[in-house]
Amino acid sequence: MLTLNLLPSSNVTISKKSDHKYHSFYNSSILKPNLTKRTNTTFKNFNQKCSRISSLSHGCYQISSSRSDFCKGFGNPFEFSCKPNSQILKATASDGEIEAPKSDKKLQLALIFGLWYFQNIVFNIYNKKVLNIFPFPWFLATFQLFCGAVFMLVLWSLKLQPCPKFDKSFIVALLGPALFHTIGHISACVSFSKVAVSFTHVIKSAEPVFAVVFSALMGDVYPVSVWLSILGIVFGCSLAAVTEVSFNFGGLSGAMISNVGFVLRNIYSKKSLQNFKEVNGLNLYGFITIMSFMYLLPVAVVVEGSQWVTGYHKALATIGKPSIFYFWVLLSGVFYHLYNQSSYQALDDISPLTFSIGNTMKRVVVIVATVIVFRNPVRPLNALGSAIAIFGTFLYSQATSKKAKKLEGEKKD
Repeated sequence: MLTLNLLPSSNVTISKKSDHKYHSFYNSSILKPNLTKRTNTTFKNFNQKCSRISSLSHGCYQISSSRSDFCKGFGNPFEFSCKPNSQILKATASDGEIEAPKSDKKLQLALIFGLWYFQNIVFNIYNKKVLNIFPFPWFLATFQLFCGAVFMLVLWSLKLQPCPKFDKSFIVALLGPALFHTIGHISACVSFSKVAVSFTHVIKSAEPVFAVVFSALMGDVYPVSVWLSILGIVFGCSLAAVTEVSFNFGGLSGAMISNVGFVLRNIYSKKSLQNFKEVNGLNLYGFITIMSFMYLLPVAVVVEGSQWVTGYHKALATIGKPSIFYFWVLLSGVFYHLYNQSSYQALDDISPLTFSIGNTMKRVVVIVATVIVFRNPVRPLNALGSAIAIFGTFLYSQATSKKAKKLEGEKKD
């Protein structure tokens, strides 16, 4: 499909290239008289058109035929990143490239983060509301993966998102990442069912600690600044845990296991999926979601299946209206997928450092929102510990970004 990127005419410049080849052909003595006459007329019209075009400005233009640009036409939550894009229209006054105005970039960034935060808040609120009256995290986690799987299958079938070609080797490579994703998701859901949402997010902010430890065990070397940042995270999480009003060991261990699961998913993905870089982030997440659902469903039935019917009737008796219960469950499932989809889009459109900072601030926003909605009591030391842990995560993002830039510089040299 041919797509044309349209930008304001003031930013696009078109130069008239030299037509010496045409004049050479025109002045050739080999031309026959009647052919020469027709050529005179042709080049007269051609020169008139070029004169009109060149009056706009000077530069060059380029039409992108990359199909990936088509995906940018959808607004979130149906705006899907189809990177890598190799033929995107760019412009500057000096080298003939077109660049989007800074105000548009800021607006786009604000919309991406706004939707990401909003979807995450909605998920956390309704996920907790359901678990308060229907305390079966295995069922809810399975349903959320089911919603994501159906969502991606619909997108692929309607061709709103191109489905990549895959073979047996790709499925085999996904087995590990999907398994660790399943462990991370169900453990987080178990934690949400045991303790306050804010406490789970404070503990989950310690994910960089596990990332550094596991990576170091595998041979990676980190500067002192990274180790100091994770010490701050450990101290903050410990202080928050000791002073947490709703403290529950099951909730703490669930959040910690979730951190381990997601860190191992990321590490394993880098190794097993190196040869499948043509699959973009959203499609990769879609495949992982489908496989995670297949992993989790039979285990959930074994662990909780016998209690679902009884728990369902108790939930309806508690809430009164079945439609409200169904609505809450549906919202938790849909927004679980949407906020993950938005995070993948954000990671495609912004730098890893900006993404890490945004993810840190997302936890702050979610913690504050859930404390307000559920009116969880917060002690001063608990708030201090949460702040230290989240600030440590921010410092970790800064330190690892400097390490990455240093490595890139060494590779270029």
